[in-house]
Amino acid sequence: MDYIEFSATIVPLEVGRDILVAELSEIGYESFVETEQGLEAYIQSSFFNDNDIKKLRIIKNSEFSITYSTKTIKDQNWNETWEKSFTPIHVENRCYIRANFHKKITNIEFDIIIDPKMSFGTGHHETTYLMIKRLLEIDVTNKKVLDMGCGTGVLAILAQLKKAQYVEAIDIDEWAYQNTLENIRNNNCMEIVVKQGGAELLIDTNFDAILANINRNILLNDMNKYANVLSKGGNLLLSGFFNVDKNLLLAEASKLGLELTYCEEKKEWLMLHLIKK
Repeated sequence: MDYIEFSATIVPLEVGRDILVAELSEIGYESFVETEQGLEAYIQSSFFNDNDIKKLRIIKNSEFSITYSTKTIKDQNWNETWEKSFTPIHVENRCYIRANFHKKITNIEFDIIIDPKMSFGTGHHETTYLMIKRLLEIDVTNKKVLDMGCGTGVLAILAQLKKAQYVEAIDIDEWAYQNTLENIRNNNCMEIVVKQGGAELLIDTNFDAILANINRNILLNDMNKYANVLSKGGNLLLSGFFNVDKNLLLAEASKLGLELTYCEEKKEWLMLHLIKK
């Protein structure tokens, strides 16, 4: 399929780039490449609407200067495209995330192969890194785990490797659903149950841990559904939002009997670890 490449120059760069990634994710952009002066982002051509870009909060914010252009990228070997820039990542010296063309290293606890194609979730973004780091620290042995908005399925795969009893991965997008299926095959984690859809699938079930790295609006809308299927004393890990959204999310969590036990920030992105009382 054809894609639209959105190329932006951003001033100030670091904070502006993170905000732009978050806002583009909300309107359907699937893949992001950092450049020296800004960002390249990609969306399926059938979903592209230039008016959506003009409505972005950061575009209208006078604190940022953003110039951008768009062009159509004809169908190509996307695997070859991202291979040029994809590098392995270590998380806490315990988890090594790599593509299948990278050499395997020794003396690593969790070796995960991810072929992201156009999916979000290689561990390079701050939110994915924070979620992986926290998942490494909690015990999911013999537990039921849900990876909500799974993207590449990296969190589900890590949960399976950490001896979870049952792992389910859900994403609303077809490309993420297919990519997760491919990645669980690459990691011999075929016991993971993968579903395409949203929070409407969370009925007649329960989980001991729910991992949701999505965005603020979806988390606020669906948090009650997560709480309904989370076991008492269960873990809810949330990310995909900025530190300025913390109080808004905690207010909603409090209404649902969810209590903050830990939070961590990385470049203004935040991860919340909540427990169901």
